[in-house]
Amino acid sequence: MPFPSRRPSVVLLALLLAVGVAAPAAAHQADPDYDSVLHGVRPAASGLQVTVLDRGDRLALLNESGRRIEVPGYQGEPYLRLLPDGTVQENQRSPAAYLNDDPKGTTPVPRVADAKATPVWQTVDKAGRIEFHDHRIHWMGARRPPQVTDPGKRTKVYDWKVPIRVDGRPATIDGTLFWSPQEGGAPVAAIVALAVVLVAALATVLLVRRRRGAGGGAQEDVW
Repeated sequence: MPFPSRRPSVVLLALLLAVGVAAPAAAHQADPDYDSVLHGVRPAASGLQVTVLDRGDRLALLNESGRRIEVPGYQGEPYLRLLPDGTVQENQRSPAAYLNDDPKGTTPVPRVADAKATPVWQTVDKAGRIEFHDHRIHWMGARRPPQVTDPGKRTKVYDWKVPIRVDGRPATIDGTLFWSPQEGGAPVAAIVALAVVLVAALATVLLVRRRRGAGGGAQEDVW
């Protein structure tokens, strides 16, 4: 008796892997219709590298300046600090530490978070690098910005600034947010949803084949 075809199982495994990769990406990437463009640090800070990741989802800072870099939270409280020796620390009492866990900023802030409280520093890196979500560099509204009158056209939404301090002196990370619709591709969420539907359908087919095989004698395991 011929063995059952392995093809459905191979396709099923491939789809499961695709969903496993795509789902986290969808959870952490910014809205693909926006593009947050970095202009730089003003005044310039030699040795401080700043990068906008995933079109505005996160800021990445790499401190090789030999200086102390501080990033205040939304209320001006101590939030992040990158020390000259490469140590990077986050203030566990900063409300920003919790608000930045949610791209929409709707996560409830625990009572322990208090912008006026004495900072409690936790080391998060020792190589001078930090990535963090910042609500100042992306669109927070549920609806399209009023500046966008033609959805098919790249449009400036606003200029943004993220304040920092370099050895205690004020500076800013400057950039511009654009409405920049993507062409020729389905949204990640739609792709993931389609993959889930296909996985469920193939799983059903595989289950039926296994049950039929069980009624006809010993079969080789399908994998």
